[in-house]
Amino acid sequence: MWTANFKPFFANAYLIKFVTEDWERKQMRALRQAVFCEEQAIFAGDDLDHIDNIATPIVAIACVAGLPDRVVGTVRIHQEQPGVWWGSRLAVDQDYRKQGSLGAALIKLAVSSAHAQGCTRFLAQVQSRNQLLFRRLHWKTLQEIAVHGRPHYLMQADLAWYPPYADGAIGFVTTSRIAA
Repeated sequence: MWTANFKPFFANAYLIKFVTEDWERKQMRALRQAVFCEEQAIFAGDDLDHIDNIATPIVAIACVAGLPDRVVGTVRIHQEQPGVWWGSRLAVDQDYRKQGSLGAALIKLAVSSAHAQGCTRFLAQVQSRNQLLFRRLHWKTLQEIAVHGRPHYLMQADLAWYPPYADGAIGFVTTSRIAA
């Protein structure tokens, strides 16, 4: 068949930003459901918790012809106490994980935007398989922990590598290529 010669389409431009539209929130929740409930089976039903009521959700939106198309990544941030911020629920659509920079771009906006809001310490409970990514992004491991019965690492961002960025609602565009 003639279509066998074509590879699947992947966007090469992504808008990384705070959730500001209802469609972004809806797709973000669907992505979290797919990753944390269906794929990883960490949660039954849904992964929503009390932090969602206070968190700032961030998304990576695949763009087609320069226009936002669909949410392919997400993370959320919240301030636990003055100056202490947390990131959680980092997820990238399974088809887009070979876009190695999407997770990094979400982390960059998460930490930089918290830094702009007075963050002096940024923490995350990172799944074991993602520890290397975070270490490459200038995070240090504080301790090995278990979360939801699975191995994680409590990690802290080196804020010197994340200059304050106050335009999270506007965000930024990043480009990617599929890794071979």
